[in-house]
Amino acid sequence: MSNYRRALASGGCWFFTVNLLDRQKALLTDRIEILRDVVAATRETYPFAINAFVVLPDHLHAIWELPSGDTDFSVRWRLIKTRFAKALPANERLSAVRAARNERGIWQRRFWEHLIRDEADYARHVEYCYYNPVKHGHVSMVRDWPYSSFHRDVRAGLFPEDWGGDAKLAGE
Repeated sequence: MSNYRRALASGGCWFFTVNLLDRQKALLTDRIEILRDVVAATRETYPFAINAFVVLPDHLHAIWELPSGDTDFSVRWRLIKTRFAKALPANERLSAVRAARNERGIWQRRFWEHLIRDEADYARHVEYCYYNPVKHGHVSMVRDWPYSSFHRDVRAGLFPEDWGGDAKLAGE
């Protein structure tokens, strides 16, 4: 069995990538209200600040900050993934291994995390989150993607509404 090493920093800030098992599905955007509800329910029992969040059809990126003295982002992701899966009908195809372990076939196991090191690293990862729907060809302008905390940050004056430009004009 692999020995996973996670960077743990009390009250730290992390960038995450979480993927669906079937990357051809649009389950996250199709069921966005369920995802929003399970994230909110998880934040009630295990608080964390959402510094950036973008949901694409088959994966999501997030930047979270945990309370001082807390390093357990894994329990939060476990709860979000479990609650989301339980809210869906169990009609996905399962591998023999997942069926034997009584697992759902919604999410990829685990997630990718990166401990934010400094302000420049933070800025790069926030921008990565917000530009990701453009990168994947879902929209040509960041502001056109509805499943992003970018809109919250525009209202707060942190980004101009036209940040990221227009991919069509830029030849993307």
